[in-house]
Amino acid sequence: MTVARVVSFFLCLVCLVFSMQAANAQTNFFEPGWTLQPEASTVRFQSVKNLTKVESSGFVQFQGKIEADGEAEIRIFLDSVDTKIDLRNVRMRFLFFETFEFPEALISAKIDPAALTDLAKLRRKIIPFNFDLQLHGVTKSLETEVAVTLVGEDIVAVSSTAPISIAANDFNLDGGIKKLEEAANVAIVPSATVTFDFLFSKNTGQKIAEETRPEVTEAAATAIEPEGNLDEEACKGRFEILSRTDNIYFDSGSSSLDARSAPLLDSLVDIIVRCPDLKIEVGGHTDSVGSAAGNQRLSERRAAAVEAYISNQNVSETRITSVGYGETRPVASNDTPDGKRRNRRIEFTVVE
Repeated sequence: MTVARVVSFFLCLVCLVFSMQAANAQTNFFEPGWTLQPEASTVRFQSVKNLTKVESSGFVQFQGKIEADGEAEIRIFLDSVDTKIDLRNVRMRFLFFETFEFPEALISAKIDPAALTDLAKLRRKIIPFNFDLQLHGVTKSLETEVAVTLVGEDIVAVSSTAPISIAANDFNLDGGIKKLEEAANVAIVPSATVTFDFLFSKNTGQKIAEETRPEVTEAAATAIEPEGNLDEEACKGRFEILSRTDNIYFDSGSSSLDARSAPLLDSLVDIIVRCPDLKIEVGGHTDSVGSAAGNQRLSERRAAAVEAYISNQNVSETRITSVGYGETRPVASNDTPDGKRRNRRIEFTVVE
């Protein structure tokens, strides 16, 4: 073999090695990882009330990332639900999502980096998207398609191409639907459609350009539970909603609080502390099973147990009173199991 052929062979080998390295680098689209830009991203869901009224809501706070190998996760903080109305937000937190126990939803997926090797040339590509949604203590696998758009050299948008249907009963949210219907006196279709538009920036150490960041609207800012003291209207509305949660638990015929009651009661204490000028009545109620006298005593003991829990959280005893009403104030028929469940309750009201 001549020297010229040896040199030519060597150069071809070098070119082959470099082309393979370039192909591998191109395949690993997500290297060195990407970070979600929440200010430039949206998650919205649409619900239907009374058969024809469509309402669009969303979330204000979430975070996410895509690792170099395509492992992706997005955490949606459910306390930031944004319906544009304060007390409606509170209903969604306490009655539907039960954020005192399930504070976030988690989306997790594995995206094949090889599926996006030609994105730099195409700029926009639609790919299958299989993901797991963890919500309200349930994890379910779902599938859809997403549009991946290369917005800039280090910025990529991942958007749903069509609404994703989420059924309430798939995530044990049927009870939450019923509570919302009772609280707002409406009929709600027990499913919602979700859309999203996520913007990710490559982990280069540079911040995303300011022109890509939308302003935080006043409505979105009020979606977050405010810090500090609440006004009287906000306090009364929250106590009325907390009375509908059905998340204070006792054993049958017992006045001993179950440990599962703590998350809700701790949230209640936080609201009481932020309503410092108001006195609160804890009212105990029962169904009609058993004697009226026995139900009266049971309701008194249960209300007193809740009062004691609150007082033990550094809330002045002078601000809390407990009263038992027994079976005298039903909110539903005692002829059905669901009606009995609704009648067994603890209510919180402001003492004028």
